[in-house]
Amino acid sequence: MSLYYVQKLLYELNRDEDLQTQFFADKDSVLADYKLTEEERLALTTPDIGLLYILGVNGQILMHYAAMCGYAWPEYIQAMRDALEKYGNVRAGLYVTTDGKGAV
Repeated sequence: MSLYYVQKLLYELNRDEDLQTQFFADKDSVLADYKLTEEERLALTTPDIGLLYILGVNGQILMHYAAMCGYAWPEYIQAMRDALEKYGNVRAGLYVTTDGKGAV
C-alpha cells in the first residue's frame, strides 16, 4: 500500500484548484504521477471515501476531498462507518483499528 502517495495527492488536490480541475477532467493523467495500488486508484476515482478511510487516509485530509467530491458532512461520517462493516478494520495510519469500530 502507498498511503503516503494517496495522502500526498489528496493534500495537493485540497490546495490546488488547477489540479482539481485537471483531476475531474482526466483522473488517470493526474494519478499517473503517483505510485498507487489498483485498490487506491479505484477508491480515488469512484470516489469511495469509506475505502480511503479504511486504507488509512488521515481524516483532516479526507474530509476536504470528500467535500470536493460532493459529500455532505453526515454522508462523510456515514461512509466511514459503513466502510468498517464492508471492508473491516482500518489497515494503516493514525486510525488503525483492531476492534472493528474505528475512530469515528
